Amino acid sequence: MREPYFVMPNIDRLIEAYTTIIDELDDVTRPGVLDTPKRAAKAMAFLTKGNEQTLDEVVNNALFPAENREMIVVQNIELYSMCEHHLLPFIGRAHVGYIPDGQVLGLSKVARIVDMFARRLQIQEELTFQIANAVQEVTGASDVGVIIEAQHMCMMMRGVEKQNSKMKTSAMLGAFRDNPSTRTEFLDLLR
Repeated sequence: MREPYFVMPNIDRLIEAYTTIIDELDDVTRPGVLDTPKRAAKAMAFLTKGNEQTLDEVVNNALFPAENREMIVVQNIELYSMCEHHLLPFIGRAHVGYIPDGQVLGLSKVARIVDMFARRLQIQEELTFQIANAVQEVTGASDVGVIIEAQHMCMMMRGVEKQNSKMKTSAMLGAFRDNPSTRTEFLDLLR
């Protein structure tokens, strides 16, 4: 479902805004930055394109009947997102697991769900739960686990400037939360 507050970016307004910002920091007419407002506007529109997507569009009916009731894990899905507090990237990996209940999701669609939510102004804590809830909604599986580990440029490039820090978040739904052996199996599969 579309976020109700989202408005498709107006590239011309973004270019104007980036021109203003760069003009405060540098000579906006300097050859090296002359086209930067346009490039930055296009880059930001791309980095937040997840706002334009819906879960139905991303999944595109790629659900298949399955008798399998064993855990499925898709590991090391690269993600790139933008911290909503500083507009700086955070980069990491998502690990998604679920126990099917009559149907399985096409493999690439798990990665597309991760991308859809990551390509928004975002915080990692919410991103983790958004992915888990989306997988649950789409597959009908009540048992879903998501772990994200990421490095945040807002912590590495500014502020405390800690280069080797990583943030890990998890969202555990159903048996992943309530059943210690299911949680342990998921975590063991990630090792």
